[in-house]
Amino acid sequence: IVNQFVDAWTVAFSPDSKYIATGSHLGKVNIFGVESGKKEYSLDTRGKFILSIAYSPDGKYLASGAIDGIINIFDIATGKLLHTLEGHAMPIRSLTFSPDSQLLVTASDDGYIKIYDVQHANLAGTLSGHGSWVLNVAFSPDDTHFVSSSSDKSVKVWDAGSRACINTFFDHQDQVWSVQYNSTGSKIISAGDDRAIHIYDCPM
Repeated sequence: IVNQFVDAWTVAFSPDSKYIATGSHLGKVNIFGVESGKKEYSLDTRGKFILSIAYSPDGKYLASGAIDGIINIFDIATGKLLHTLEGHAMPIRSLTFSPDSQLLVTASDDGYIKIYDVQHANLAGTLSGHGSWVLNVAFSPDDTHFVSSSSDKSVKVWDAGSRACINTFFDHQDQVWSVQYNSTGSKIISAGDDRAIHIYDCPM
């Protein structure tokens, strides 16, 4: 997006790579065309500073998480706001859809991870275990696990079915801002304020 001032804190590609969604300080999700570089339209969350956004893998939904703990889920085809979720009390640092696009997992400064049924906006689970802010969450490609990282210096691996934590790593010496699976789900990578990157083999 050349020669434009863009109010953007967070960005995400659409699954077909034709669009870029940005989350703004003003509470709007702006959609840009990759080829044109121009803003196509905006989604108004009627909220505050957007810290995190994510497309569903099937391309049907876009979710945004705001500094006031509010999560909005939009229908991409119509631009309509489908659901507003108010389960968290503090900023939403990260959110991720399951590979089948049926679940949305959210991470917040309140120390909790929440799992929502996307279609019905039902709360399917609340997970605790981190001792401080949960900064990032990511699903495994095979839909069986997800991983979280926190300012408590830990990385946790969760079973998506049982919702149980199956492993915790304390290799970082400072808060862990980012965690991801590789494309095959055979490895997890994490990065923290300690300037370290750790790679873990899966399954654990």
